[in-house]
Formats: sequence, C-alpha cells, structure tokens
Amino acid sequence: MESGDGSRSPLAFVEAADYTPCMLNFTITESDHCRSVESFLRNLLPTAPSAYLGKLIRGGHLAVNGKRPLSGTLLVSGDTVTLKESSRTLELMATARPSLDILFEDERIVVVNKPPGLPVHRTAEDELTLVDEAERFLAQRGTPVKLRPVNRLDRGTSGATIFAKSATSAGIFGRFVKETGLGKLYLAIADGKLQAEGTIDAPLEGKESQTHFRTLFQGAGAALVLVTPITGRMHQIRKHLALTGHPVRGDRRYRGTPLAGYPGHCLHAFQVSFVHPETGEEIVIHAPLPPGLRSQLHQLAGDFIAPLLLLLPTLSQQ
Repeated sequence: MESGDGSRSPLAFVEAADYTPCMLNFTITESDHCRSVESFLRNLLPTAPSAYLGKLIRGGHLAVNGKRPLSGTLLVSGDTVTLKESSRTLELMATARPSLDILFEDERIVVVNKPPGLPVHRTAEDELTLVDEAERFLAQRGTPVKLRPVNRLDRGTSGATIFAKSATSAGIFGRFVKETGLGKLYLAIADGKLQAEGTIDAPLEGKESQTHFRTLFQGAGAALVLVTPITGRMHQIRKHLALTGHPVRGDRRYRGTPLAGYPGHCLHAFQVSFVHPETGEEIVIHAPLPPGLRSQLHQLAGDFIAPLLLLLPTLSQQ
C-alpha cells in the first residue's frame, strides 16, 4: 500500500485514502465496520499509553469524516479517519494488525474481540487460549497483568469478551454481573426459514430459559438473526435455536450445517453493555464481525449486503 506521495504507508492493514503534509487519512473497510473510534485508534497505535490515545481524541488530533468524533463513535465502512501526523504518532504506529483485537480498555478491564475456534480457557494440554494470547500481548506491550474472564464465550463463538485485570477487579465485576447482569446482543446465521420475531421459552437443564430473536435478513436456506438471551444458561442460544429446528450454521454439536474451513460456528457476541460499577458510566461495546462470518454473510445476502451492514450499527437503538 502506498500513500499519496508515493511513499510506503505506515499501516499495511488499513486502506490509506490519501496523504497530505502533517495528516494521515484512512478509509474504513469491513474489517473495522462497527468498531468504536477508540478501538480503531488502539489498533493503529497498539503500544501507546491510554492517556496518549485519549489526548489525541480530546485534543482534536483525530477526525471522522472531517468532524471531531464523540466518545464511542462507531465507524462504518467508507468512513474516513484523519489523524494529525507527528514523530511520536509515527513511532507508535503498527505495520500490521495487532494479534489481540482490543475493543475497550481501562485500568480495571480489557475487552477483546475473540476469534472463533479459540477457547477462553485451556481444555487440553499445550492448547493456546485467549487468556494466554491476551496476557502475552499485554506483557509485550509493557503492561503485564493476570487476566480473569468476566464473561465467557464458547470455543466456536466469536465476539466481545471481558477480562478483569486483577483479583480485585474480578471481584467487583463478578458481583456486578451476578447482581445486575450484562446487556448482550448476538448475531447468528441460523439454518432454515425463520419467523420475523419470537421468544423461545424452553427449560434447559431443568431451569427456566428464554431467548428472544429477530430476523434481520432471510436468505435461501438460512437467516441472519439478532439474538438476545434473557437468561444465561450454558449453550443457551445454540440449544434454543436448535430446538426450533434452526441451529446455528456451522454448529456441528447441535446439528447445524457444516462449514468447511470455518474454525467455529456463525454465532457472534456483537454487543455487550453495562454501567461501569466504579464510574457509573454507561459502556456500550461493539465487536466487528470476524472474516469468516463476513464471508458467510456475503454469500447469504448477495446484493443486499450493503444495506444489511448499514443496519448493524443501529441495532442497539431499536
């Protein structure tokens, strides 16, 4: 990739729109669709201190489509992000996408975008886990911590995963989740033809269990659905969709259509939200879709992919 003056772009993993003296412009692609501006900046400058990233945003050094973004602004495909060039910024810029996709971070927690097929915890000897990868990345960055999961995703599920950075933080957030819970929105590609909307009310493991779903797009043989788990049982979404005859595509355990080469199944923790137990701030975190799921969505939606992608940032508002 080259910048407008013919020199090599400092970033090989984002699309450079152009280059003007003292400015770096980048065009958002599907890889960062529905990513917060803070997360995008973190991936551009993965070793930068959080205080420096905040300074860039608050100080007006970064713009989205020519305007200063608000905190939590979601980027969509086609947006242009402009960053003022400085020797410090160029020094911190990555030349490849970081191995850990950080969606949100503060002193207490770090939220990462889990890829499908990677377990959160070790289930076999010498198995790589998300905890291992996250701790290794943070140590290499110069901020070593021992991470403790606040929420857990199945091995095949992708999306937003919260880790506490200390035992104290784990206790605070663990109590919070038990007493208040997390707001969760999942996206799934489910086999078959689904009704427009419904609530699956079927006990699991002898306990009351409810899952609400809404069909966003019905294709040939499968649908993209927005899923909200009302209760929190193990494998709840996967089991409930399978019970209705519409298992998650790629979920072999519950008879979903097999997907050759896909490392997991088409279930993605798209959004997690909570009121921060220390600051009282409402935190809403979105996780961009992984490449394999985007590919499946393209195959399913065909020419309707563009309006479908534009719908995703509005889902939490509906």
